Amino acid sequence: MRFLFYHLVLLVLPCASSAYGPNQRAQKKGDIILGGLFPIHFGVAAKDQDLSSRPESTECVRYNFRGFRWLQAMIFAIEEINNSSTLLPNITLGYRIFDTCNTVSKALEATLSFVAQNKIDSLNLDEFCNCSDHIPSTIAVVGATGSGISTAVANLLGLFYIPQVSYASSSRLLSNKNQYKSFLRTIPTDEYQATAMADIMDHFHWNWVITVAADDDYGRPGIEKFEQEVQERDICIDFSILISQYSDEKYIQETVDRIKNSSAKVIAVFSSGPDLEPLIKEIVRRNITDRIWLASEAWASSSLIAKQEFFHVVGGTIGFALRAGQIPGFRQFLQQVNPKKSPHNGFVREFWEETFSCYLRDSSDYKTAGLMNRRNSEVPQSGNASAGFRAPCTGEENITSVETPYLDYTHLRISYNVYVAVYSIAHALQDILTCTPGKGLFINGSCADIKKVEAWQVLKQLRHLNFTNNMGEQVDFDESGDLLGNYTIINWHRNPEDGSVMFEEVGHYNMNAKSGERLYIDESKILWNGFLREVPFSNCSKDCDLGTRKGIIEGEPTCCFECVACPDGEYTDERDASECIKCSEDSWSNENHTSCILKQIEFLSWTEPFGIALTLFAALGIFLTSFVLGVFVKFRNTPIVKATNRELSYLLLFSLICCFSSSLIFIGEPQDWTCQLRQPAFGISFVLCISCILVKTNRVLLVFEAKIPTSLHRKWWGLNLQFLLVFLCTFVQIMTCGIWLYNSPPKSYRNHEMDDEIIFVTCNEGSLMALGFLIGYTCLLAAICFFFAFKSRKLPENFNEAKFITFSMLIFFIVWISFIPAYVSTHGKFVSAVEVIAILASSFGLLACIFFNKIYIILFKPSRNTIEEVRCSTAAHAFKVAARATLRRSTVSQKRSNSIDSSSVSTPNSSICSKTNSEEQSPPGGRQRECKQKVSFGSGTVTLSLSFEEAKRNSTGCKNMKRRNSLEAKASDDSLMRQKALLPLQNSEAGSEISFRTASISPSQESVSETCNSMDTAPFSSGNSIYPSSNAVPETSNTS
Repeated sequence: MRFLFYHLVLLVLPCASSAYGPNQRAQKKGDIILGGLFPIHFGVAAKDQDLSSRPESTECVRYNFRGFRWLQAMIFAIEEINNSSTLLPNITLGYRIFDTCNTVSKALEATLSFVAQNKIDSLNLDEFCNCSDHIPSTIAVVGATGSGISTAVANLLGLFYIPQVSYASSSRLLSNKNQYKSFLRTIPTDEYQATAMADIMDHFHWNWVITVAADDDYGRPGIEKFEQEVQERDICIDFSILISQYSDEKYIQETVDRIKNSSAKVIAVFSSGPDLEPLIKEIVRRNITDRIWLASEAWASSSLIAKQEFFHVVGGTIGFALRAGQIPGFRQFLQQVNPKKSPHNGFVREFWEETFSCYLRDSSDYKTAGLMNRRNSEVPQSGNASAGFRAPCTGEENITSVETPYLDYTHLRISYNVYVAVYSIAHALQDILTCTPGKGLFINGSCADIKKVEAWQVLKQLRHLNFTNNMGEQVDFDESGDLLGNYTIINWHRNPEDGSVMFEEVGHYNMNAKSGERLYIDESKILWNGFLREVPFSNCSKDCDLGTRKGIIEGEPTCCFECVACPDGEYTDERDASECIKCSEDSWSNENHTSCILKQIEFLSWTEPFGIALTLFAALGIFLTSFVLGVFVKFRNTPIVKATNRELSYLLLFSLICCFSSSLIFIGEPQDWTCQLRQPAFGISFVLCISCILVKTNRVLLVFEAKIPTSLHRKWWGLNLQFLLVFLCTFVQIMTCGIWLYNSPPKSYRNHEMDDEIIFVTCNEGSLMALGFLIGYTCLLAAICFFFAFKSRKLPENFNEAKFITFSMLIFFIVWISFIPAYVSTHGKFVSAVEVIAILASSFGLLACIFFNKIYIILFKPSRNTIEEVRCSTAAHAFKVAARATLRRSTVSQKRSNSIDSSSVSTPNSSICSKTNSEEQSPPGGRQRECKQKVSFGSGTVTLSLSFEEAKRNSTGCKNMKRRNSLEAKASDDSLMRQKALLPLQNSEAGSEISFRTASISPSQESVSETCNSMDTAPFSSGNSIYPSSNAVPETSNTS
């Protein structure tokens, strides 16, 4: 059974070998064979296979001079290694090279030849046949070119672990070692090229692009990566298209229509030259010249596109090219090619014919080839061939006399990659040759036998390869089988000598540098399409000016936008900004929104007119209060000052000075210490002021309402107790402020939210509850004071300020009740202004109402600031109180008698008036003044005449002076009881006595006589006694 299988393989092998004639391969024997796959042609002829007969092999068309040069680079490297005495000595490398025709089918056909040869070798058929021409197995393959072709080849070679080292396949898909196990390459992956293309877009500020990709494993992954990169850079794609060299004409025309109608001026292309050529031809035919082409490495230097007749369309192209390498002696090797001297290279004959547009006729085989070439000439050639009949050639022509891409060795990029790929395999074999047992890469450190080396062993050695090439660069494949490399950025220029396309280096892309520093472009060297130096514009929308940002248009890509002005408080200082930058809290955008300027800081300043006015009013209040205090101190022994409880008045005036002064703390830039001081200073000052008024008013009321003086009254009227009460009332406010400052102290605060362009520097009170309690407690004391003042409004008015205190408290309430809504509704610096106005208004109200009347009497009416006036007013008040009490008792008595006698008497109504008679003659030895008080009843009027006698000024004192008051009236049975009720208060310090004399009163009139000794005003002056004597003589008249 095994014999039959071997016999079948021997029958199949010749058939497989006959499929590739000598003219379709380059082959040379050796100890170790390397395979090669190169695109000697750009494609295959389109042929309809109707299967009516046996299908023929597809015919390759359009000769590729660069592909043949790459093949020559492999042969040159192998010859160089064979001639080396240090690399693989005594070992000869052979080769089997096939043409892929830039198609997957031809590449797979050649790959099957490698695999079949290896399988035959694994069968050990030497015992069945004498194979003198037997070629050893292919232990590694160099190729292929396109990523799509390499993908198909890698899938097949990977099944047998035959290493494949590609020199031009850059698709990032091939880095997947799970799928492509035996694939390696000497060209960088497209992962970096797509990023580099996106960086160029970003460098020139282009955000509107068309993407074109070959419909294969090179174009699709490359453009997909490019799209991901541009999206991260906010670059938009108008549309994407896939192309192929086999695309029908209608599809190409539709694609060109879309390009022509698009507003995008940049076209990024991931494709090979053959796939892009049909599209470029149609664009040239339509003369679409206002486009910028961004070329991937596969076509950036393609001879199919870089033609003189295409330059007006593709001129100015920016492309990526591999860094050029140096191959010493390669130029001479290329020039030595000759069909008669290259028996191992079956592609030389076709190369010669295509170069000189001829056919070789020295043999029947050559004639057959010439006929084939004549058929191929009907298809447009990429070389110098032209349609029509070709002349014969001898093979002796000078190759250097014809300019073709074959001899363009100025920038050896792909050729150098081929050179490095061959040397990589050679160094892997060298490592196997020099391997020391025990240090090898295989089981137990074993080494492979170089004479019986297998492909998988070479693959293992390649994965651990590390050597230095002829340019001094380190060559080692990473875990993905890739080599890191750099790109050169080229720009398509026109050669001024012959008009051909030349590639000018304008920059580079270093993949080993950190992000942001990889790209370098010298823009001064770039010549754009149309021979322009200015960078073309390729944006969906025009750049936004400074102070504006991009605004999204619904339904359009993000790169198509409208320019929207930055809102207030934001700015942009660069063109085409995606978003506006928010200004800091202390700044605001200027009018054009191009920068931020510092906000205006506003507070109640000393220098502004409003602040100056408030300061002047506060200073005026301090001056007036100080003036009143000075007057009171100067006239401290006068009756008016004594009667107003001068010690409390001094304290009251001091508190008013503090109130006026506290308003100044609210003016100026708020600081932490001023914020913590101003409210407590205001609150304590006002509480001290109101407490003085409260104690003063309450004491006067108690004095006049007390009918019989007791020791308790005297205790309450003492000076020390008065100050104690003031202290206690003020201490409550001090404690409130202390707790406030400890728990939640006020601090200065910069308010940014109230106004966009202004920072209001205010005080954050910390606790509004504490502030409310501070003002509320002050108002509570004011309310109590108002109550006592209102109750004392009818006391002797010459020295009692109850009415004025009542009015001042009304002003106080009006001011601070109005303050609450004003404080809540006001913002900024006017919050402090409102409080200052409230403080000044209430302080001026207290000062004017309580003290201005007294200052007027002291300074302008000194005649009223006498003891007589004070005593007259006091005595009149005492008479009024006694008269009202008498009338009440008389009314009760009359009602009782009327009920018995059935007689009716009208209820008396009293009215009191006073008149002072100063024209009376003074009795001898003294000065006498008289004050008359009239009380009107329903049936008559009683006039009280008070006469005061004052000792001479040189008398030793007033201690023994007496006051006589006479009252004549009709007495009833209970008159004595009423008179006792009218007893005025005695001052123990004066040692005065009080006596009453009663007279009869007729039915139509009544009189009351009262005699008082030493009617003193001591209760009102608190320790300052006056000791006058007075005589009162009542007069009656009938007014009924």
